[in-house]
Amino acid sequence: MGMSVGSSGGAGGRRRGRARAPMSEINVTPFVDVMLVLLIIFMITAPLLVAGVPIDLPDSRASALEQEKEPIQISLNAEGLAYIDDAQVPFDQLPDALVALRTERGNDDGSAPQVMLRADRTLDYGQVMLVMGEMNRAGLNRIQMVTTGSSERR
Repeated sequence: MGMSVGSSGGAGGRRRGRARAPMSEINVTPFVDVMLVLLIIFMITAPLLVAGVPIDLPDSRASALEQEKEPIQISLNAEGLAYIDDAQVPFDQLPDALVALRTERGNDDGSAPQVMLRADRTLDYGQVMLVMGEMNRAGLNRIQMVTTGSSERR
């Protein structure tokens, strides 16, 4: 049988006058766990945030404009159907719906609200201009055309 004797030399092996050394290692396991949970949450919710009418927007090198409040979104999909925000509006009811939008969501100073027009790249130019003409007739004359960013020169 072997027995080991400590080298502290004190009674019963107790250390007197020496404090415990501070721990110099950081435990990153909880941090990694939280980051992985957040990563999974963002991976699941990010595709859900891109809601709306699926449109293949044309490319443009123009820079984005500043917004003072939430604009009205009017979309024209590849089939030529019109949407105000996410609600489909038949073309025969579009002029009345645009006039109602002007009165409902107009600015406090009486100016027209900002409108973002999103049109599919495969649409006929005449159809886009028809909708823009109806918007102008309804008094919605602050129109922005939405495109995707591109650095290519054609």
